[in-house]
Amino acid sequence: MLRVFLMLAAFFGFTGVALGAFAAHGLKGRLSEQYLAIFHTGVTYQLVHALALIGVALLATQLQSRLVTWAGICFALGIVLFSGSLYVLTMTGISKLGMITPIGGLGFLAGWLCLGLAAWRVS
Repeated sequence: MLRVFLMLAAFFGFTGVALGAFAAHGLKGRLSEQYLAIFHTGVTYQLVHALALIGVALLATQLQSRLVTWAGICFALGIVLFSGSLYVLTMTGISKLGMITPIGGLGFLAGWLCLGLAAWRVS
C-alpha cells in the first residue's frame, strides 16, 4: 500500500496546487466571492489530506495495521467526495451536489479516527 498511498498523495498534491493556482488566476472575477471561497475550501482540504496520505504511507511501513490502510482509503475517498463535490458545485452551480460534501467530510473524520485507533493499539 506504500506505493499506492504515495502515488495518491502525489496526485492529490499536484492537482491541489494546480487547482489552487487555477482558482487564484483563472476563476477570480468569473466566480462569485462565495463560490471562490468554497472552491478554496476544497483545495485546502485536498492539500491537507494529501499530506495525511504521505503520513499514512510512511506509517504503513512501520505498522502492519488494517486501520492504517483504512485511514488512507478514507482520506482518498474524502478528497474525491468532499473536495470534488465542492469543485463541481462551484463550476456548475448545481446545489444538490452539496449533499455529497458531508459524506466526504465523514470520510475525513473516519480516516482520522482509524489513524487514532491504530496509534492507540501500538504497544
